[in-house]
Amino acid sequence: MKNLLRTAALLVATGLPLIAPAATPQSGSAATPEAAPVAALDAGLLATMQAGSAGQSFAARYAALDPVVKQTYNLPMVVQNSVGFSWPTLPAAQQQQLSALFEQFTVVSYVSQFTSAGAKFVLLPKEKSLGANKIVETKIVPGDGSAPTELDYVVAGGPSNWQITDVLLNGTISQVAVHASDFSGLVSGGDAAPLIAALKTKITTLSNGAITPSGP
Repeated sequence: MKNLLRTAALLVATGLPLIAPAATPQSGSAATPEAAPVAALDAGLLATMQAGSAGQSFAARYAALDPVVKQTYNLPMVVQNSVGFSWPTLPAAQQQQLSALFEQFTVVSYVSQFTSAGAKFVLLPKEKSLGANKIVETKIVPGDGSAPTELDYVVAGGPSNWQITDVLLNGTISQVAVHASDFSGLVSGGDAAPLIAALKTKITTLSNGAITPSGP
C-alpha cells in the first residue's frame, strides 16, 4: 500500500509540493500535434483546480477530468506496461478490471492532489525524439519563486492521434517504471487479485469514498 501511495504521488509529479497552475499553461509548442495532449491535460488540471476552489464536489471534478485523461493518455498501453511481463498471463476478466481501476486511480490521484493555486505549467517550445515517439518538455513553476521542476511527457502517435504514454520527472524518473516496480509484488502466478484490491482501496481513500471502484 505504501508503494501505491508513492505511485500516486508520481502521477502528479513524484514528491513535488502539491501545486497547480494559476493561469492557462504557457507554450511555444501547444499547436503541434505532439504537444497537444500535454496542453490539453494541463488545461484540464487547471479547470479541476478552479472547480475545487469554487467548492465543486470531488465527484463532479472527477467526472469533468475523466474524459480529458482518457483523451490525452494511451491508458491501455500505460496499464499494460505498468503491470509488465505478467500482463499476458492474467485472465481477460482481470485485465479488464485492472484497466478500469487504473483509469480511476489515475484520475482520482490527479483530482485529490491538484487542489492548491499559485503555480503554473510552462510547455517548452521544442520536442525531443525518442525513436518514433516524442518527449514534450514542461516545467512546473512554483508561485513562491522557488526553482521550477522539469516534468516531461513521452507521447506516441496512434489511432487517436498523439497520446501520453509515460511521464518523466526531471527528465529521467519514469512513471511507468515506478508502476512496474510497485505492482510487481502484487501480481504473481497469473493472478492480479492483490493489485486489484490495492487499487480499489487507494481509489476509495484518495476520493474519501466519493468514487466507487469498478468491478465486483
